[in-house]
Amino acid sequence: MADKRIVIIGAGPTGLGAGYRLRELGHSNWAIYEKNNYVGGLSASFTDEIGFMWDIGGHVLFSRYEYFDRLFERVMAGEYFEHLRKAYIRVLDRWVPYPFQNNIRHLPREALLECLTGLIDTLSGPSSESAPTFLDWIYAVLGSGIAKHFMVPYNNKMWAYPLDLMDKNWVANSVSVVDVKKVLRNVILAQDEVGWGINRTFKFPRRGGTGDLFNRIEPCVAGSLRYRKIVVEVDMTRRQIRFEDGSSDAYDVLINTMPLPMFVKMLVPVDSSLRGAAEQLRHNGVIVVGIGLRKKLESDMCWIYFPGQRSPFYRATYLSNYSPFNVPEGDPEQYSSIMCEVAYFGSGRPTNREAIEQTIQGLINERLIEHADRDLIMSTYVIDAECAYPLPTLDRDRALRLIQPQLQSHGIYSRGRFGAWRYETSSMDHGVMMGVEVVDRVLTGKQEQTWLP
Repeated sequence: MADKRIVIIGAGPTGLGAGYRLRELGHSNWAIYEKNNYVGGLSASFTDEIGFMWDIGGHVLFSRYEYFDRLFERVMAGEYFEHLRKAYIRVLDRWVPYPFQNNIRHLPREALLECLTGLIDTLSGPSSESAPTFLDWIYAVLGSGIAKHFMVPYNNKMWAYPLDLMDKNWVANSVSVVDVKKVLRNVILAQDEVGWGINRTFKFPRRGGTGDLFNRIEPCVAGSLRYRKIVVEVDMTRRQIRFEDGSSDAYDVLINTMPLPMFVKMLVPVDSSLRGAAEQLRHNGVIVVGIGLRKKLESDMCWIYFPGQRSPFYRATYLSNYSPFNVPEGDPEQYSSIMCEVAYFGSGRPTNREAIEQTIQGLINERLIEHADRDLIMSTYVIDAECAYPLPTLDRDRALRLIQPQLQSHGIYSRGRFGAWRYETSSMDHGVMMGVEVVDRVLTGKQEQTWLP
């Protein structure tokens, strides 16, 4: 493979990870094509005209990989903060520490009893292995009370998709599974259990938001990165990629990171079986609404989950608590910023005006801000991530088992959050490592560890 042409579609975490590894291994015959004029994909960050910094969703940086840790330390050169996660669920006018199911002692008595009796009922109910859907898994593992007060309403808001049409197999690293004895201990001894999960501590760049990491990787791929290159066709027979501006490039190996259904539509010759399988893949969208205020909000929280209907958003993040440079003049004593996420599916997208107004009212309803704070709002910033979460639907794996082998038989490796289309391996560290590992596979034959076939 020493002289083979490797082409990468997309300069998000996976594309940059692949480019970084190619440069590291000394391979010279490659290129990255990015449709935007910036790197990072959905991990990019933007500063508005007033000086508030906004991410595309509630990103935090953590890692399962030594390679990613070394890369991060090298390019960030110490220019980051480290935080201990302080996350809560706002439910029944209570603040319940995350994870909810570990800390139900904070609920009102009746709701607490419902959650405890529901957990006890799971001991004699159906097993998690026999649960055919994510919804069934929730009831089988966590019980009817936790399902009622958090898991079902929250996941309905976050996914904006029927939970009984979703698979359960993605939950291992994303949902805390507890046993009855542990929950009873926490309730009786009045103790919290907040250390679950790999993101219990996380890092955040001092300046420039999450996207600063990828902006710092960009010089490592300079000379091989082309912006404003929109793919319109991929000829699998000729191994040629064509762009909207009329230019083209030939490849021996193609690494795709654009959304898989969109990519399959661009393939020629047309393969009806591939297109049929890709049409089974589903995704939701998320409108990110940033609210910047001329006021210090007295909270040390990182983020909050909202299962209730008093607000349209499923999560709110205090970005001004992550770095003082996320607000104007680097002055968190005078300014605050809250970033909220509203999910939608298909045509259910609210307008920007509706999303802003509903978000502000939701923040008031949930008592994160006061009605009088409306006059202190300096910035309302909207980002629409039309393809936000690749949904783990019931027929997803069957479709991927058809699509991925056919692509690879033509020298195409589809990786990353949207290229691989697996939510369970779509964090930023996953994305970067999928790019690194697919390059190792192509150049050295080393087996990939992160991508799931």
